[in-house]
Amino acid sequence: MSYPLMILLCVGLLHQTSSAVLMDKLADNKTCGDAECSYVLSMATALDDFIAPDCRFINIKKGQMVYVYSKLIPEEGAGVFWSGSVYGERYVEQMGIIGYFPAVVVKETQKFKEDTVKIPTTEMDFYCD
Repeated sequence: MSYPLMILLCVGLLHQTSSAVLMDKLADNKTCGDAECSYVLSMATALDDFIAPDCRFINIKKGQMVYVYSKLIPEEGAGVFWSGSVYGERYVEQMGIIGYFPAVVVKETQKFKEDTVKIPTTEMDFYCD
């Protein structure tokens, strides 16, 4: 390999930049505790492990506590997804990060908000950094 090509390759590897990506919407509407989806709707316990397929989702381990912030209202034939944060000893690096997960991998253990608001999702709901 030639010397100039090797330098160019090294500089290219060192200068990689990441860019944000707008991912496909999972639903057009969601249910939240308020208009900003800032209130926790419920607490849930993971029934099974879930490995995030892309940056819109969060990893969840069986037995982990999950705080649910919103519930996507699925289109006909689509899966049911909720958004929330994980807390616990596993996946400590994701604590406080909100992401989506299938509703079937958790069981709600405590509801905090009975009154909910239906609001449309936006592109920012599915924004990946």
